[in-house]
Amino acid sequence: MEDFVGRKNLIPPARMRELCKRSNLKGAIQTASHFGAIFLHTGGAIGLTGFGLYMTWGTWWAVPFFIAHGVLLNFLFAAQHEFNHYTAFKTRWVNDVFNRITGFVQLYPRDYERWYHFEHHRHTQDWDNDPELISRGGPYDLASYLPYLIGITYWTGRIKRLFIVAMGKTAPYFTEKQTRKVVLESRLHLLGYAVVIALSVYFQTWAAVIYWIGPMFTMKIFQNVQNIAEHTGLTHENDTVHNTRTIKTWWIFRWMAWNMQYHTAHHTFPAVPFHALPALHAELVKHAGYEPPTTGYLAFQWRFIRKLMKGPETRDGEVEIDLSHTQPQAAE
Repeated sequence: MEDFVGRKNLIPPARMRELCKRSNLKGAIQTASHFGAIFLHTGGAIGLTGFGLYMTWGTWWAVPFFIAHGVLLNFLFAAQHEFNHYTAFKTRWVNDVFNRITGFVQLYPRDYERWYHFEHHRHTQDWDNDPELISRGGPYDLASYLPYLIGITYWTGRIKRLFIVAMGKTAPYFTEKQTRKVVLESRLHLLGYAVVIALSVYFQTWAAVIYWIGPMFTMKIFQNVQNIAEHTGLTHENDTVHNTRTIKTWWIFRWMAWNMQYHTAHHTFPAVPFHALPALHAELVKHAGYEPPTTGYLAFQWRFIRKLMKGPETRDGEVEIDLSHTQPQAAE
């Protein structure tokens, strides 16, 4: 993780050690609250949104539960992200177990996502090396952005990648050992999905569509507004305090996203667990001497879509902070 740190000496070491402390208790509370709000078991629903959907299916009352269920399913992406960093739980293997579960639900195999994401941290906003930018195929224009925002090309790309990796094709940054692992992993995922389809056909049930695929695929926009705002349109210079945004939003969205709205803080010090990110953000502002790029979900979308209406996204990006009056406080 050391090579991912954006500004190693910005915050005093003693304070960083305190902020980096993992907690099994806090991880369990967050995981239980998120997973418990979603998942079902045989014979009935135990998740709040799943239970509501189960009880109201076939009526108009199912619509709000369907939306809420889909939003929570999509924000499991934030949970998987935390498990990838081994910061959700102090006990390492517990992160791995939940990472496998969320990876299957999200159609995003754990090992592939973990190495893919670490490359994103190493090369944030680098058009040639950041896999998040490479997978786009270039800057957004309106015709490519809107289908991605609402989830169409997001999910088609996710499914296509599963099959491509299963056929043995991976990115250049994967080692030979990693390639063997992610290829097998993708094949096992596809086998698992085939089993779900076969069981659904055999038992003549639409449960997997109603409680999983349907809401997750159609409600992607709610989580995409979070993901897209984190870096899109910002400068491509190699400084996490400048190329990553902090998102202002309500507590319910911070809970669903595991505090990933404090994304500047996360990219600058990715070893800090989700529950300490608000405190890390305060330290970052204190010692850097200025607020990082900050926006709200709707404000960013309105601004960015208006820009795309005038023409494609530029490759240079923008610096969204005024550094002319900053007074950084040195770490002691």
